[in-house]
Amino acid sequence: MEPNYDRAFGVYGICMRDNKMLVIRKNRGPYIHRFDLPGGQLEHGETLTNAMKREFSEETGFEINIVSQAGTTDFQYPCKWKEFTHVHHIAVFYYVDIAGGELLSNPVQFEGQDSLEALWIAPQDLNINNASPLVLKAVESLSLLSWPYESQIYDDWELKTSEQ
Repeated sequence: MEPNYDRAFGVYGICMRDNKMLVIRKNRGPYIHRFDLPGGQLEHGETLTNAMKREFSEETGFEINIVSQAGTTDFQYPCKWKEFTHVHHIAVFYYVDIAGGELLSNPVQFEGQDSLEALWIAPQDLNINNASPLVLKAVESLSLLSWPYESQIYDDWELKTSEQ
């Protein structure tokens, strides 16, 4: 049977401070029970950078300055949702700096909010067992001189049923 792909598109911020990356803990979706980058989908008529600022603020509590666009890539993995068997996630990454605000330990929950909390994690503590492909790509980018643009296909992606 041929895979039936749902296409997802979003913007995501890479923020480092004191050798730690700002991540969110997901409470639903294909990255549930994993760390992910702050970010998400655009609202109707919203620009990439406005979406980045809004999503970052909603999920972390921080207002940001966008330093530069880091790069763009995509991920494919199995995920049963509605009539789909797989996800094709296209992501635009930005390097960002904090301009103000305070870290949200409990973001406001509303329909569409999939962040349970925001926290700082050392990149070496992030791996395929506890992080999304977005976070893994961001960690990879930290050690390279250029953006790692190759697409990633995760044939064995597992939806986690708990934080174990």
